[in-house]
Amino acid sequence: MSIVDLISDKQSTAFSFEVLPPLKGNSIEKVFNTIDKLREFDPKYINITSHRSEFVYKDMEGGLYKRISERTRPGTVAVAAAIQNKYQIPAVPHLICSGFTKSETEYALIDLNFLGIYDLLILRGDKAKHDNKFVPTPDGHTHAIDLQQQVNRFNEGYFLDGSKMSLMDTPFSYGVAGYPEKHDEAPNPESDL
Repeated sequence: MSIVDLISDKQSTAFSFEVLPPLKGNSIEKVFNTIDKLREFDPKYINITSHRSEFVYKDMEGGLYKRISERTRPGTVAVAAAIQNKYQIPAVPHLICSGFTKSETEYALIDLNFLGIYDLLILRGDKAKHDNKFVPTPDGHTHAIDLQQQVNRFNEGYFLDGSKMSLMDTPFSYGVAGYPEKHDEAPNPESDL
């Protein structure tokens, strides 16, 4: 049953959780412990956030620094699979434009399809900490609608390169998010619309 159906079928207040993947090098047990404590609220689904890579500077010989891209919270797809497998609660991984190429997104969709995870939350994502404004990843998407179009094309049975795949039994279903009050980067509500 899709998340839309779960929400539509509920006649009373329903809960969902949003979890962060553990920091790189940490165990998923912290996530499981948190879910165990909150299971009594009978969540209908669990969102799993996604985080872009950030640049860090590593000391090199001779007093130089090297700029390295590092993801501190990897594993959105793996965490979603672990949660759905362990708890039999639908997992909703976030797919974001920020910090991901179109190819990385396609491989995430392939993996999610293999894992039987068909509900997504599609977002543009935040700007990098070191940038003044959002800068799209080279060969990535600029807006969530572009990411949405990639998911739609995948649902139609096409890879990025235009080659045809066997259609999936279950297409991806997704939600999107917006800023009803106005996006931070928009100068005014009219231009935001």
